[in-house]
Amino acid sequence: MSAPLLVWAVLLHWAAHGSLVQGGKTWQHCTDLRPLDILSEVVPASGLARGMRVFQVQGVRGFQLTASRPRALGFPASRLFIHCDRFPEEFSIIVTLRVLNVPAKRNEYLFTLMAEESHSVLVGLRYSPNKLHFLFWSQEHSNGWQTRVTFRNVSLSDNQWHTLILAVSGQSFSLTVDCNVPNDVVVETPFPTSLSVKRASFYLGNRRRRKGLFTGLLRQLVLLPGADATPRICTSMNFKVATLSVPAVLQDLPAKPASNEVLKYPYETDMKVTLGSRPPCTKHEKAHFWFNASQRGLYLCNGSTWISMLEVKQRLDYVEEYQNLVTNSETMGIEVFTIPKVGLFAATANRYTPPGSAIYKWTDGKFVPYQNIPTYQAQSWKYFTIGKKIFLAVANFEQNDRGQEYSVIYKWSRRKEKFVTYQRITTHSARDWEAFVIEGEAFLAVVNHREGNNHNIDSVIYRWNPRTGQFETNQTIPTSGAYDWEFFTIGPYSFLAVANTFNGTSTKIYSHIYIWLNGSFQLFQSILTFGAADWEVFHIGDRVFLAVANSHSYDSRTPVPSNFYAINSSIYELNITAQMFVKFQDLLTYSALDWEFFSVGDDYFLVVANSFDGFTFSVNSIIYRWQGYEGFVAVHHLPTVGCRDWEAFNTSEGSYLLYSSAKEPLSKVLKLKTT
Repeated sequence: MSAPLLVWAVLLHWAAHGSLVQGGKTWQHCTDLRPLDILSEVVPASGLARGMRVFQVQGVRGFQLTASRPRALGFPASRLFIHCDRFPEEFSIIVTLRVLNVPAKRNEYLFTLMAEESHSVLVGLRYSPNKLHFLFWSQEHSNGWQTRVTFRNVSLSDNQWHTLILAVSGQSFSLTVDCNVPNDVVVETPFPTSLSVKRASFYLGNRRRRKGLFTGLLRQLVLLPGADATPRICTSMNFKVATLSVPAVLQDLPAKPASNEVLKYPYETDMKVTLGSRPPCTKHEKAHFWFNASQRGLYLCNGSTWISMLEVKQRLDYVEEYQNLVTNSETMGIEVFTIPKVGLFAATANRYTPPGSAIYKWTDGKFVPYQNIPTYQAQSWKYFTIGKKIFLAVANFEQNDRGQEYSVIYKWSRRKEKFVTYQRITTHSARDWEAFVIEGEAFLAVVNHREGNNHNIDSVIYRWNPRTGQFETNQTIPTSGAYDWEFFTIGPYSFLAVANTFNGTSTKIYSHIYIWLNGSFQLFQSILTFGAADWEVFHIGDRVFLAVANSHSYDSRTPVPSNFYAINSSIYELNITAQMFVKFQDLLTYSALDWEFFSVGDDYFLVVANSFDGFTFSVNSIIYRWQGYEGFVAVHHLPTVGCRDWEAFNTSEGSYLLYSSAKEPLSKVLKLKTT
């Protein structure tokens, strides 16, 4: 057979069977590959590689890398690409990591693939503050230069675990963080179709030198050729530590060894336990423990709140009056919040100016006056933080003495230890503020109740501009005499519910739930309500509930009912199959203005603010206890006068409820007595 014919025969045989024998080695299609666990390849069967330590944080294990010998954290690419010497042209990279605070101008490498004879990065992934960079070398399309694909606004430096999925196909690059909405980027230079990995090596957390070493924790690093890994990863509820393949040493805690054995893989944890009175819980104390000897409880700091880990389970026995809190005037709303290393506070939204509204500080087991702030028929306060900045926003219902109508955002001054004016925003009979974060961006939404006699106006969502340090209009949403916003998340999705109260002729109108899609809120579901004044979202196990407080039933076009105010308020439950909230339970209420969800031990409760029964403002507000199949059952009847708002809070001395009265300048702190 002639040489040309022999070549054609070999090529035809290779095309038919999908393989080619070279030097005794069979090379198959580069896309016919399994998930490639890069992290596991660095861990030898006999133990850990030099420069690696196993660290456990928040109950999850990861590798911490040291910079003494970066090359020790590498291995030849041929160990992964056994039957192919080409990097796949379509693939996903899955990373689970915990990032520490990275200095502003520092880049840290998660991994690199580098040719042995060159300092160039063939493929790599690196992180800088709020950015993730994917690097690749494309000889034919970039004249031998490296291409960088940058994903912006990727906020990982919050001391939390996160799972990233980077999907690559041609010129399209998609990054999914914690199974949220993907961030898609299209670039001019496509990923190469034939990137050779001959004589190349993978390096974990570095680019073959100490500079740029990854300082956080790595739990998962997997290359999945030929597919977008998102459908395979985003199946569980714990998206932040979702796994495709994790080294054995990082999996669940090993079984207890026999008496003559030791653990094969030792690991460390940054557990610290504080004794004594309740310490502060901030991001600096995150993952620290506090043992409360008086209550025999062990608590874990999640960065803002102490979470019970082990304690003698308590049950609510009865409620007793604890403190009469004299306020500047009738109180429309209350906000209880904690400023790290400063203390516990309560802000009251008071009706009249002067003297305006007040902030109280919890001192020696009581709320005492701390600061007065001029407000104009204030309706509510909202406490929130952006980075290290601490804010408190007030919703003003009326104009000031100059005829100007605006609500105000105050900022906490660490030097003065007081709130000072930060930004004024024009509002229209504002009722409520809601603060929330979506994909690392901060938002603030105001409920505009009416403008003059027109109740059908726009409420506004503002986005924080980190460059100017101001909130700027991002979206407007039509509302009808609205009273309340409620933000909540379910898995990777963000929702915003508005309580519409009155459209000018009727309180029997639809309130709406919006879902965040493609950079804005879009209508998700409409629910018929009757003068809705509040939404309260809460979780019981895996179940998600949404309760509405209906204040009164009025329609100018229908006969007057016997009682406008004795009507049902409703609890809705999310139906996953139907992808909507469906009614779960009706509860008879009397001009309900607020719901507050809280727990004591293993029991869950809802308390309603009943304000008026059609005859008197002296109406019992009721605590309902969750009783499973029976739903919520009334267990305590609390005498209140014009009850407007409830807040539940905890101190080292116990658990409390605080209610505000819209009819007298007196609010009350009630203590929950337990057995």
